[in-house]
Order: sequence, then C-alpha cells, then structure tokens
Amino acid sequence: MIWHPFTLQFESDPPLKIKKAKGEFLYDEKGNSYIDAISSWWVSIHGHNHPKIVQAVKDQLDQLDHVLLAGFTHDPAEKLASELLRITEGLFHRVLYSDNGSTAVEIMIKLAYQYFQNTGENDRRIFIKFNTSYHGDTIGAMSVGGNSVFNRVFQGLTFPTEEFSTPNCSFCPMKKKPDSCDVECVDPIEEFFERNPKSVAGIVIEPLILGSGGMIFYKEEVLQKLEKISKKYGVLLLVDEVFTGFGRTGSLFAYQKAKIRPDLVAMAKGLSAGAAAIAATLTTDKIHSAFVTPEPEKAFYHGHTMTGNPIACSAALASIELLFEEGCLDRVVGLESKLRIGLKKIAEEYPKTIRDCRILGAVGVLELEVGNKSGYNYPGNRILKKKFLEKGVLLRPLGNVIYITPPYNIKDSSLEKVFFAIRETLSEISYGN
Repeated sequence: MIWHPFTLQFESDPPLKIKKAKGEFLYDEKGNSYIDAISSWWVSIHGHNHPKIVQAVKDQLDQLDHVLLAGFTHDPAEKLASELLRITEGLFHRVLYSDNGSTAVEIMIKLAYQYFQNTGENDRRIFIKFNTSYHGDTIGAMSVGGNSVFNRVFQGLTFPTEEFSTPNCSFCPMKKKPDSCDVECVDPIEEFFERNPKSVAGIVIEPLILGSGGMIFYKEEVLQKLEKISKKYGVLLLVDEVFTGFGRTGSLFAYQKAKIRPDLVAMAKGLSAGAAAIAATLTTDKIHSAFVTPEPEKAFYHGHTMTGNPIACSAALASIELLFEEGCLDRVVGLESKLRIGLKKIAEEYPKTIRDCRILGAVGVLELEVGNKSGYNYPGNRILKKKFLEKGVLLRPLGNVIYITPPYNIKDSSLEKVFFAIRETLSEISYGN
C-alpha cells in the first residue's frame, strides 16, 4: 500500500509500525520500545513529543492552521524569520520558507543562478559539487549531489555541474594528514576558476560533515579556503546546513564553527525538531537587492503550497527556544565526549572490523572494514539494521558506515544501551577479530 522511501521493493523486511514516541524512545504496536539513536533521520534534536513543542503546536491550531504566504503574512512566520536572522548574527537579510531540505537547496540553487542573470553575468551557470555529496532528491538537489545510487538513474535529467573530490580528513584524496596539510584538496577548484574565471555561479557544500554520502568529516580550514577563493573569483558560497544545523556539530551552525560567511544557507530537519515539515533558505542583502526591481522578469517566481505554515513555524520557534533554554549546545559538548569514549572503546575492541572511528559534536561514526564491498549498497547493511532493532535500538547504517546522531537530551543509560547493541552485533557477525 505504501511505497516506503529508500526501500528495495523486492524481499524487503516489513516496516515496523510505530504507535507513539517520547524522548529518545519509539514504541511499536506491541508495546516494544526502541531507542531512536538517529533522531529519526536527524530531526528530533530534543527527543520526540517534547511538551514545549507539542503545546506550541496545539496553541497555534486554536488560532490559525494555514494561510497562503503570497500576499499574506502571519505572526509565526514573521517571528521565526526574525529569530533565524538573529541567531545567524545579522549575516543574512531575507528568509524564504519551504518544507524540506531538498526544496531549501533548490531555492539556494535557483537564487544563485538568477542572481547572476539579474545582474548581467549571464555566463555564470556552473555549480561546483563534490563527488560523495548528497543534497536531496529533487532534480536540482540531485544535480549538485555526487553521482551515486541516489541519483545515478536520473543523470539524464540533471543539469551539468563540475565535480571535485570530497575533502575527507579520514581518507584524504590527496594522501595528506589533516594536522599538517595545507588543504591541497581545494587547489583543483581554484585551478578550475583560473581557467574559467567568469563561468561559475556557486559552490554547493555540506559544512564539516557530508551526511548521507557516508558521514565524511573534513576540517574547518577547507571551508575557510573555499570562502577565500569564492570571494576572489566572485562565486557564491552555498552552504547546506540541513543536517548540520541547529547544534549538531557543537555550534549552532557548522559554518559558524568554521568562522565563514556564506552567501546562502539552507536549513531544515532540526529546525522544527521533527514536529512539522518546514525548511528555510537564508540569503544576504547583496543577493536580495538584485531582485528589488520593477522589472517583472527579475522577480523570483518560486513558492510551495505549505510555505511558512503557521503550525510548522510555531513548532520551529519552540524548538529554537529550547536550544537556548535547556543549554543544548553545552549538552552537545558533553555528548561528544561520551560518544568519543564509547565508540573509541568499541573501535579498540574490534581493530580488524572497524576501519575508522570519528566523532564531531552529536555525531559518532564507526566505519567498517569491508574491502571492495563498501558503499550504500553494502550487502551486510540489512543484517546490521535487523540486529540493532532486535536489541531495541534504531540505527540505520549508511552502507558499511554505522553512525549515531541521537537527540541532544538522550539519557546516559540509553546511550550505553546503544554502545552495547553495537558491540554485541559486531561480535555476532563474525568479523574475526
């Protein structure tokens, strides 16, 4: 009946029916509990059904459920826009709403492209992307993602881009060490700019961590160097904070951690902490000013039915308040330490099984050594997921990459159960340590 996302339509395990959720726990129809160790695709940063967010949604339902945002406005949309501009420290000037990460990225791409059309630089049409990146499943988002199982069949529909090797401080494409390199991984991009100084519109990148592409980490200096060369050549820097935003890396936004100033930023997931579908794209005054004109053809003709939905905006406002009221960023610092201790210990116990262990903020990763079988379609993935669920833990490895992205308020006892489930599963699948 339901065509479930990212699910093989042949011999797939039946979906688990969830009836309710609270905190870090999901409960199925039989009353069994599962620790949501991935925050249901990285959204439930405060855990499920946080009372403050639930109350905000209920209160808003009593007032206004929905109104179109074309020619109308409402308090939740205005308050949320003001709050987003505040927490991004005055860098941005305008907020465009949509309903998920893919659409937020689409808006970034279209704004960057039309900005140069509006300002007379019509030859700036190329976007720079990275070979293991993922930005969503709409056509534009797929176009700026790396060629992968997610988009390979649709390459005939996507627009041309220029692809470069992903910065990867665990397995450097330049064979360098992160503590001593000069970020040479960015040099091929600058060389391309030198040969094509007026053809590139933007660089699209996930800051510090590439999520669905394999939880790949790289250091802050990469973003700093990309910012420097983008400014030098008049190229826009488009930052996809859909996964990393709202505290996941230990800073409110990953670009802030790297101390850069992007031209556009996309955010979703943690924005409403999973209570409602909402996304936002923020842009600078420089970009917005290119659209302030009486010429109709220079307007930005883009919108979505549920753009700026009042209920979703209210949920997002409550979530942002919680980030500050409950000291969430301090919690992430503590969570990072716990992940480092717990996962490093597992890596030491299984040195032949675990290829790499990496942690940043509330993201912990164990990459398994599987030879030439690595990647999203790693055949052992299905077994891993099933064994984790049998132990009462929701983990959804990206191929051979086991990752933990828990709610920031996960209890220590639950985190220990997650570590135990990983340890027990690794012992059961006979990797021969």
